Amino acid sequence: MVIDQEQVTKINTRASKLGIGTNKVGGHNLFDGLDDHDGYEVVKEALDSGVQMIDTAYMYGLGRSEEIIGEAIKGYPRENFKIATKAAQDPKNNLSLNNDPIFLKKAVDDALQRLQTDYIDIFYIHFPDEKTPKDEAVAALNELKKAGKIRAIGVSNFNLAQIKEANKNGQVDYVEDHYNLVHRDVEKTVWPYLKENHIQFVPYFPLASGLLTGKYTIEDANKFSGWAPDAFEVIINNLEKIKSISEKHQATVAQTILSWYIANPEISVVIPGARVPEQVANNVAALKVTLSPQEYQTIDHLFGQF
Repeated sequence: MVIDQEQVTKINTRASKLGIGTNKVGGHNLFDGLDDHDGYEVVKEALDSGVQMIDTAYMYGLGRSEEIIGEAIKGYPRENFKIATKAAQDPKNNLSLNNDPIFLKKAVDDALQRLQTDYIDIFYIHFPDEKTPKDEAVAALNELKKAGKIRAIGVSNFNLAQIKEANKNGQVDYVEDHYNLVHRDVEKTVWPYLKENHIQFVPYFPLASGLLTGKYTIEDANKFSGWAPDAFEVIINNLEKIKSISEKHQATVAQTILSWYIANPEISVVIPGARVPEQVANNVAALKVTLSPQEYQTIDHLFGQF
């Protein structure tokens, strides 16, 4: 059998754009009823399925997510996957936000210990504080990058002015922020600057906390606060239109939407979450969905108003 190298490259490229968000791995302070064993199996399922990015944070269980990941990755070649983590909440000051260089350096060392790894692929400042000059915070992380403790510097939940301040010396590699088909503000506010400065973008909440999975109807509006009735109806009707695309690819609506993010050239990696291993398998199945240019544009236009 002759292997089409171009096709292999395309598959590997798509796989590199699918990660996993782990706020439900050990995030007992964020979600009720989590099982640490499930979290452990979620990470193993992701790695066994070829997922190449594990995204976590100190705030997910106040370090517990990182601890579970540290145990789960044992036995897997470290070069086969990347780990991103974040910190800003100061455990010594009621979890108040702290971007101080001394705090960030200790946060990296603590995360390395919990993750049981020699380096972190991306370390994000999770949220901006109100006092620390952002370029000084990033400069501290750049020292750790030179020392080999981290390989890339990121900021998360920063507005454009804060990103510019953080990147004053061209040292920011990644920005992670809230983005999905029904929350697209950053396309206009942030993306032009990121593209101009060669900064990668990672969205969180890609399925809008379940809204974009296609399993809800107009009668479920009360489950999603913050949406006006008219806007919620538009979202549900648009998801119904996506079902025809999904059926063509023998996929779910959620898998089809994840495939849209994977195909989006402005997105570095998409990190849907999972509570149990079966959800990981469902997310990975999105890699089998290759949207045509027309299908991609159809989905884009359906949600262009958001």
